[in-house]
Amino acid sequence: MLEKKVFRQQQLTKLAAQKEATKEAAQHLLAKLVQTSAWKNARSIGVTLAGEIEVPTEALIQKAYAEGKKVAFPRTLPKRQMIFLEALTEADLERSSFGVLEPKYVPERIVSNLDLMIVPGIAFALDTHYRVGFGGGYYDRYLKDFPGNKIALVAPAMAYPTATWAVEAFDIPIDQLITL
Repeated sequence: MLEKKVFRQQQLTKLAAQKEATKEAAQHLLAKLVQTSAWKNARSIGVTLAGEIEVPTEALIQKAYAEGKKVAFPRTLPKRQMIFLEALTEADLERSSFGVLEPKYVPERIVSNLDLMIVPGIAFALDTHYRVGFGGGYYDRYLKDFPGNKIALVAPAMAYPTATWAVEAFDIPIDQLITL
C-alpha cells in the first residue's frame, strides 16, 4: 500500500503519458453519464473545468446547458473550503493560485443546492469507489455533507480494481463510477 503522496506523484506521471487516451474516452463516458437517472433527474450540476490530464468536461458542460440544467463550478476558499458558483461567460472566470480556472467570487452566484456532483480525481478504486484527487482535501470536505448524487467519469488510466494507495478516514467514496 503506497502512501497517498507517493501514489499521487506516480499517477500524475501516468496520466500525463495517457492524456490522449483519456481525451478519447471522454465522449464514451459522457454518453454513459447522460443515460443515468442521476443525470436525467438533475436540475443543477457541479463540475470542474478540467485540466489537460483529466477527463475533458467541456462537452458535458455544453450538454447540461443544452438540457436547461444549471451548471456551477468550484472555487477554493481559505481553510481548504470550497463553494460552487455559476459562471456564464469566460469573463466570469479567473485563474486560481493552483493554476486552474475558477469562477470569480460573486455572492449572488453561489449555488448551494446542487443535485449532481461530477467529482474529479486522478485515480479511482472500482471496488470501494474511493478516489485520489490532486491533494488538499477540498472535495472530501465538501462531499462530507453533500446530499446529492456523486458521480465520477473514470478513464482507463484512472481505474484500479482496488485502492493501491492508503485510504484515510476522511476520504469520501463516490456513489457511481462511470467507466468504459
